Formats: sequence, C-alpha cells, structure tokens
Amino acid sequence: MQWHALDTGNVCAYFSVDPAQGLDSADSAERLAAQGANELQETGGVSPWRLLWDQFTSTMALILTAAAIISLGIGSVRDAMTILAIVCLFALLGFVQEYKAERSLRALKRLAVPTVRVRRDGAVSEISAGSLVSGDVILLEAGNIIPADCRLLETYSLKVQESLLTGETEAVEKQSDPLADDNPPIADRVNMAWMGTTVSAGRAEALVVATGMATELGRIAGMLQSVNKEWTPLQKRLDRLGKVLAVLAVAIAAVVFGLGIWRGEPLRDMLMTAVSLAVAAIPEGLPAVVTITLAMGAQRMLKRHALIRKLPAVETLGSVTVICTDKTGTLTQNRMTVTALISFGVLGKSADSDDTGLLRMASVLCNDAMLSSPDGQETVVGDPTEGALLLEASGHGLFRPELEKNFPRVAEIPFDSAVKRMLTIHAVNDSGREHSLIQALGMMAGDRLIFAKGAPDAIMPICVHDSALTAVVSRRVDALAAQGQRVLAVAYRLVRAHEQLDLDDCQQGLSLLGLVAMMDPPRSEAHDAVARCLKAGIRPVMITGDHPLTARTIAEQVGILSEGGVLIGRELDELGKRGLFGRAGEVSVYSRVSPEHKLLIVQALQERGEVVAMTGDGVNDAPALKKADIGVAMGMTGTDVAKEASDMVLLDDNFATIVEAVEEGRTIYDNIRKFIEFSVAGNLGKILAVLLLPFLGLPNPLTPLQLLWLNLLTDGLLGLGMGVECPEPDVMNRPPISPTSQIFDRRMIRHTLLTGGVIGMYTILLTRHYWVSHPSGTWQTVLFTSLAFAQIGQAMALRSFNQSFFRMGFFSNPVLLAMVCAVLALQSLVVYLPVLQPVFRTVPLSPETLGWVILPGIVVFAVLEIEKLVTGPRLLRSKITRG
Repeated sequence: MQWHALDTGNVCAYFSVDPAQGLDSADSAERLAAQGANELQETGGVSPWRLLWDQFTSTMALILTAAAIISLGIGSVRDAMTILAIVCLFALLGFVQEYKAERSLRALKRLAVPTVRVRRDGAVSEISAGSLVSGDVILLEAGNIIPADCRLLETYSLKVQESLLTGETEAVEKQSDPLADDNPPIADRVNMAWMGTTVSAGRAEALVVATGMATELGRIAGMLQSVNKEWTPLQKRLDRLGKVLAVLAVAIAAVVFGLGIWRGEPLRDMLMTAVSLAVAAIPEGLPAVVTITLAMGAQRMLKRHALIRKLPAVETLGSVTVICTDKTGTLTQNRMTVTALISFGVLGKSADSDDTGLLRMASVLCNDAMLSSPDGQETVVGDPTEGALLLEASGHGLFRPELEKNFPRVAEIPFDSAVKRMLTIHAVNDSGREHSLIQALGMMAGDRLIFAKGAPDAIMPICVHDSALTAVVSRRVDALAAQGQRVLAVAYRLVRAHEQLDLDDCQQGLSLLGLVAMMDPPRSEAHDAVARCLKAGIRPVMITGDHPLTARTIAEQVGILSEGGVLIGRELDELGKRGLFGRAGEVSVYSRVSPEHKLLIVQALQERGEVVAMTGDGVNDAPALKKADIGVAMGMTGTDVAKEASDMVLLDDNFATIVEAVEEGRTIYDNIRKFIEFSVAGNLGKILAVLLLPFLGLPNPLTPLQLLWLNLLTDGLLGLGMGVECPEPDVMNRPPISPTSQIFDRRMIRHTLLTGGVIGMYTILLTRHYWVSHPSGTWQTVLFTSLAFAQIGQAMALRSFNQSFFRMGFFSNPVLLAMVCAVLALQSLVVYLPVLQPVFRTVPLSPETLGWVILPGIVVFAVLEIEKLVTGPRLLRSKITRG
C-alpha cells in the first residue's frame, strides 16, 4: 500500500481504527497472534545440529574415527573407545564455544527492551514495542525511537533523524498531509515515520502500518541475513594445515604399514603401529584449543568493550591494514560542546558579566531541548545543538525550567529549515522582574522579551546594525567556520507591556547579542589511538557525512590528515571506481559521503590489497560492513541490522577500542602460531619415536591410548595455557600480518624441525638405554613420561618467539603454570596409581629413573632458550633494517 498517498481518514478506515480511541484489547490480541511479534527475526544462522555435525566431520575427526574403527576391528576395544571418547570431547568443546558465539548478539539485544506509548481502549498506556500491531495509534516525542513503520496522523514541529535508513545526516521535518507523488524515495516520504529512526524534536500521533520484518528495516535485514561471508584468513590457513597434517599422517601410517607387511610383520601389529602413527601425527586438540583461545580472546575483548560476534574475526583483526572509521561518536565524543561565547556589548559591560549572561539566557529560553539525569549524568533530550547550549548554561547555574518559571514562553515561531532560525517571546512576571539582567535592562513585570537564534545569515537581516558590525561578525564567523566549528547567532528585543505586538512585527528591529561557537570535540584518547595505529603499520581513514572543514579540523587534531587532503562525496562520483582506486592509497579523509560511497571506498582499498576494517551504525552501512574484512558496528548508536552484518560490535563506540582489539587480534594470532608449532613439533618427536624405535629392535613403543593421553595433556591442557599468553613486547611495533602469509614461515619450519628432532632423538636414546638395561618393561613408561616432560619444557620456552623465559617472568602466565601442574598430577596418576597402570601399561618409576625422565624437558627448554639468544640479535638487526 502507498500509505503516503492516502489521507489519514482513509488509512484509519483501512485498519478499522478510530484514532481517538485506538484499538481495543481483544482486537490487538487477535492481530498480534496473526502478525507475530514486532521484532526483527534472525535468519540465516547456523543451527546447533549443524554446528555439532561440523565438529564430527572435520578432517582430523574423520581420521581419528577411522583409527577407532581399525582398533575395534583388530580387537582393541579399549583403544577404540578411548579414541572415540577423545573425538567426542574435543568436538563438544568446539561446539559449546561456537554455540555461545552464535548466541552473543541475541544476548546483546536482550539487554534493552524498548517501550512505547500507545492508545488502546481510549486510554494511553506504555507497552513493549514487541507487542505493537498494525492499526495501533502511538504517541511520539523527542528522544523516542520509532518502533514500527507509521503513517503520521498529527505532527507538532516534528523532526526525525533518519540517517540510519537514508544516510541523510540532517533531521527531516515531518508533516501529515498526503503526498502527490505515488512512489517517492524513502527520504522524501515526509508523512511517514520508519522503524528504528529517532525523533529529534517535536511530537506526533502516528498509526502503525507495518511491524517486524514487514517494515523497511525488516526488508533490508532479510536481504542482509541471506548473504554469506567468505572464510577468514585464519579459517583458510587452519583448514589447509589440517588437511596437510591429515595427508601426512595417513601417508606415514600407510608407508610404515606397507614396509612392515613387506618385512613379514604380523598384520595385527602393523595395524596397531599404523593407528599409533596416525594418532601421533594428528593434533587432536587443534580445533578445540584454537576455538577456546579465540573465545577467551573474545571474552578479554568484551572487557575492553568489544563484542566479537564471529570468533575467527578475532584473529583477522591482526591482519588489518586500514581502519575506516566514522567521525561522530567514534573519533569524537558525539556530544556537541560550546567552545566560545562572543558577546557584542549590548549592555555596555564586559563580555564576562551581564552581556554573556544575557546571551546564555537567550540560548536557554529560545530552545526546545531538555536535560535529563536518569543515572546522575546529564543527557540531552532533543536536538544536540540546542542541548549543547543547555549544558553550557547549566555549568553557570542557568536552567531552562527555572528560567521559564520567571519568563514563561507566550508565543513562538518554530525553527524552519527554510529560514534557518527560531524565535520565542517571553513575558516577564513578578519573580522574573527581580532578576539582575532584567533590572539592568530596566524592564518591568508585564514587559516581554523576544529571543531569536539561528544561522548568522538568518539572524543578521532581522537585526538593527551598521556596516562595521556586519564586517566584524562576518570575519568572526568565517574564522570559526574555518576551524570546523558551527556558529549560531543570537539576538533579542525588548517589548514594553503597553506595546502591541504580532508575530510579523517580532521578526524585525532586534539587537545582536552575540555568537555561539560549538563543535563535537575529539575523544581524549583518539590521538594516542591513531598514533598507535600508525606505529603498527595501520592507516586510519576517516569517512564522514559532515562538512569538509569540520572533517579536516578533527582529522588534524587526532593525527589522521595526510598529504592526500580531504576528498568530498561529489568528487568521488566524478572519479568513479577507476579514479578512486588511484586516490585511495593517499586520501585518509572523506567528507560529505553517502553510505553507497562507503562501499566504493572499501572495494577500492581491497582491490589495492588492503585488509579493511569498517565502522558503521545505520542500515545503509550494512553492505559496507558486510563487504569489509572486519565489519565493526556501533553498540550504542548502531541498528540491529548493522550489528547483524558486522563481525564485531563496539559497546562504547570508541575508536581506541578498535585499536585495542587489533592488539588483541595480533596477540591471539601469535599464540595460535605458538600452539601450532608446539603441537606439530611435539607430534614430530612422537612420530620419530614410534617410527624409529622398532628399527632399533624395540616392539611397538606406544599404544594409541598412550599417544591420545599425551596429546590430551599437551595439545589440550598445555595448549590452553599457551593460548592466554601475554602480548609480545613488539606486537604493535610491527607491520600487520599479511593475509597471504602461511602459518609456517621459514623460521617456524626451522624451529619445528629443531624442536621435534631434539624431543625425538633424546627420548629415543633414553628409551633405548632403558630397554637394554631394564627389559622388564620400564622402558615404555620412561618413553611415555619423558615425552610429557619434554613438551612441558617446550611449552615454557615457547611462551615467546624471541624473548627469554627469564625476562618474561615465571608467574606472568598463571594459567600455563596451572596447566603444567595439572599435567604433572595427571601423568603421575597413570604411572603410580595401581588401578590405572594396566589401562595405560605403565609401571612405577624409581626416583633415580624419574630424574632421567625429567631431563628431556630440561634439554628441550635449554636448546630453545639458546636458540633465542643466538637468533635474537639477528632478528633485531633485520627489524632495524626494515624500519
């Protein structure tokens, strides 16, 4: 239906409602049952069953399941059950963490349930917005978020901020008359109010015509929820790594099995050896530990006011090369602040006394905003510009309710965007007559004051002034505007009680009181956050719909402005995609841009090879958020649709929080790489032992159950401790992680081969010695336990790639220390507890043997620490050369 083209009577008739009475309770209940709740439905999410299925069908889980089936086939029921139990354990861990991530946004949406004033059964009541139905009559006032799509019935100076839906930064003046155009753009339907937009001034009565997914907001939400996003760099790397390790595991097991059969070894023994090798090569804990590490990182980010919606995005933050950020509320305080009062000496006093006081009084009385203090902090209800005037005056003891008691408003000419000013008339009552400013003006009870405020070019024509004052005002306005400040002019006129006055006469003969300059100042932490970005090799880019001068001023203050200057939206249209590709590398400030321009900027940057983080809060920002490598929605001002399209939600709308999230992302990526190196190197040592010891005359060295136990202790517990390691000292002093880089670089391959070789060779020599000297079976327990100690030493040394363990501090990672203690306790149980010895085929170790078993951990730790000492200076020199 074209609601905007119908008059209000026809719209009410269509919904069978009398606007004076509203719907009755029974009718509204029937409509709610038929239409459903007035809320955006979440679609396109992953079901719990699909999440669980994905855990069990991963490459590594399938190989382990195959190993369990083979073990069952050769009669090793205990090993088969244990392998399946481990698969289930890690699958459930991964499922729980991903299920929590899927539900994170729903938890955020439940934090605040909006309410709305509705007329039902002839009375006005307040209900949950989710209970609204089409045909409801609702009452709107300044500060309200419009809860559904509505046809306006009556408006009273109503202005609605629709930027989230249309991209227009200025509030739209609304009216209730039908429109002649059958199909105007959404932004031009001035007799409609849209779900999710905000009333910035005035009040209205409106009729609900659409709710939930039937609204304009719901239509866009449905389109966005059907869009699939590509895998992140981490997901691609881990998938590739998992498949490579799986292929290697199967290949090694197949080769050893074939050689054994060729040598005439028993089939059962070779199947058991092949299963053992496959189990040793597979890092069973990798998916779970990576998921838990990302989830714990997400929890740490939540404490820093960043809600991670999609876990892999945590790591992607470490690869970000460009952060595209809005200005208002992200780099700035989103709170217009008066920066200067300039009085022109109407009372012949200094600018610090009566003249400035009268200027403040006029700014407060000629004002429709209100101050509210629901939680002890003053907040503005109404237009932000008018709110800034109230906040400035309140700091000097002037409050609108108190002034209006003494100087009640008796008439007004509301603000009109065409003439760019508003005017109010106030009577002086008996109590107001005692005010010092009124006495200075020589006014009496019954006299009236006219106050006007607006754009200087709208106030000056209604004032009495000479050319000299005009020149002074023009110079001051130009100077302030050049600094990116917004300037209002304020004027007054005194009218005696006996003088006749009509509204036309009010708009002439005023005297200029002065100018008020204001701006939305930068956040105190924004400059330091930008400096950290630049130091980390990340280029911050400001994208705003604001005036170019304002954008330039804020960009200069926070350190974003580059030699490329400011590019305006109109210039973007002229450049086109190809021209923007050439300019995108040098321009760091874009102004007067639309949400469509944001998408073009993201595409241009990505075509240049950049990894882009993009902030946004409106529905029209959602395509850019979806296209960006990391979409960042605003938690305080953002719409649910923008949050649904994002990877991360800033709960405090602060640019510094993005930078902190980047640091966390880099730290998590470092920790994941450390764990992968730890796991692969440790598994290499186990493979060498299982592969080479039979060639030295020993029987099958370790059972699948023993290998699974070791992997559970090391990949599981120690890996979890490594996942919460503190940031490296240089984490924000190095370039971003290249999206094309591999997890295993040259240094990591060398380190893995060195560590795996040391673990394998030392444990082989130790085991061979005990097999010769203690043929009773101690040798298998020695190998089993020495591998656990070797990886404890490896984990402690691998806390940092290049910083010595002794410089980091023994207690700086208490979680890892707790995991080491847990590994020691659990390994002691399977060695010394009689009930577990037959299960794990262990025997108790004497104190002397235990001393030898601990030695591999000390050797591995020492080798890795020496390697850091040797390669550290070379790494430092290479960093200095790159810098």
